[in-house]
Amino acid sequence: MALMFLNRPLACLLQQNARILAAGHRGISQAAAKIDVEFDYDGPLMKTEVPGPRSRELMKELNGIQNAEAVHFFCNYEESRGNYLVDVDGNRMLDLYSQISSIPIGYSHPSLIKLLQQPQNLSTFVNRPALGILPPENFAEKLRESLLTVAPKGMSQVVTMSCGSCSNENAFKTIFMWYRNKERGRDSVTKEELETCMINQPPGCPDYSMLSFMGGFHGRTMGCLATTHSKAIHKLDIPSLDWPIAPFPKLKYPLDEFVKENEQEEARCLEEVEDLIVKYRKKKKMVAGIIVEPIQSEGGDNHASDDFFRKLRNIARKHGCGFLVDEVQTGGGCTGKFWAHEHWGLDDPADVLSFSKKMMTGGFFHKEEFRPNAPYRIFNTWLGDPSKNLLLAEVINVIRREDLLSNATHAGKVLLAGLLDLQNRYPHLISRARGRGTFCSFDNPNDAIRNKLIVLARNKGVVLGGSGDRSIRFRPTLVFRDHHAHLFLNIFSDILADFK
Repeated sequence: MALMFLNRPLACLLQQNARILAAGHRGISQAAAKIDVEFDYDGPLMKTEVPGPRSRELMKELNGIQNAEAVHFFCNYEESRGNYLVDVDGNRMLDLYSQISSIPIGYSHPSLIKLLQQPQNLSTFVNRPALGILPPENFAEKLRESLLTVAPKGMSQVVTMSCGSCSNENAFKTIFMWYRNKERGRDSVTKEELETCMINQPPGCPDYSMLSFMGGFHGRTMGCLATTHSKAIHKLDIPSLDWPIAPFPKLKYPLDEFVKENEQEEARCLEEVEDLIVKYRKKKKMVAGIIVEPIQSEGGDNHASDDFFRKLRNIARKHGCGFLVDEVQTGGGCTGKFWAHEHWGLDDPADVLSFSKKMMTGGFFHKEEFRPNAPYRIFNTWLGDPSKNLLLAEVINVIRREDLLSNATHAGKVLLAGLLDLQNRYPHLISRARGRGTFCSFDNPNDAIRNKLIVLARNKGVVLGGSGDRSIRFRPTLVFRDHHAHLFLNIFSDILADFK
């Protein structure tokens, strides 16, 4: 009955998957953790170059409505399954970019389709509430079944949002309010504060700052953009804030050959962090918080050691700064742990943690002490979407049932080993191969070669993404298996062998 309310393509997709679910699933092997693979294709199938004629036609149409110059191609999501993205020209591609790292368990996963088929869930998808004032009866229950089952250490509070930028923007506000309450102590808000905040002046609007790192990316809203330093095109022409920017370590590879040099580089960056906190304190621009990514995901897939992050955490604690870990791109299991910061081995890893992408919903976790002291302080109309929490709960179930964190670790080792082999064979094209889990990347000599390799791979049936000035990044789904890694490596090896 519920299918009557859905559009025809989606209804057809639901019915198609219903037949699959009813018929049962084939497994790759008995040793493959009972993996359901009916929804995955067996390989790429290319019919045209990409973008093909239909995509180009649609690009022209969309460009008449908005600037569509960033569009790569148009997709047929009804035909996309598992690790494979199908475009409107019928090309089927192994997707190792997964919508900028935001597809957790593949396209059209049967478990998510089944969730949509259940009549009791229909209202959740149709009626989107203003959660801050009119949440549904089961909202707290669904948060406990989804986000709170994967809450980071020490964080019992969670606020949902709609995207990564608004997650970080509101996390900043949470840290600023916490910091001001520390300064204010038991004193109540003054009349002067209430009046001056309305005209953007202190003391109502204190001159606080967030310390960020060069190469970081935290979003495109105004506050987030002040902490984003990955590409000039993101920031050009936009007024910004005088907030401190620290250098992020530039490690040399292979890591085991440059241990001393990399330790010195990390020490230099940490010293600069402390110097900036002191410098801004003298300027009366208190550093209320520090924001950092476990891996700089847009700025070039830049890594630092676990020890670097442990020491950075200590610096934040020493200077009374809130410590915000941005796991928008690294969260959800792709590094082999649900949260990338778990690799640091800390009992108190962060004060606030932001998420989005593979988590289906945006939002942030935080400690109890960072809880706003009044309503409407962290607020917007939607505050996320309950239907995304419903989907996330099932995604987490699939991750646990199919042991996808272990899979990310194992498939990532296969992928990285293959990239290192290609690096040895084609050192003039590939360098600095690196990764954690399937969160892998390598550098090319320049952006022109990088961009050409991405186009060549796409026309051979593999979708890759760029990162930073000259890196190629891998952001596959959590159902990316060893055989997908071997398939990619074979295709890319041929591309490199023929590259001119």
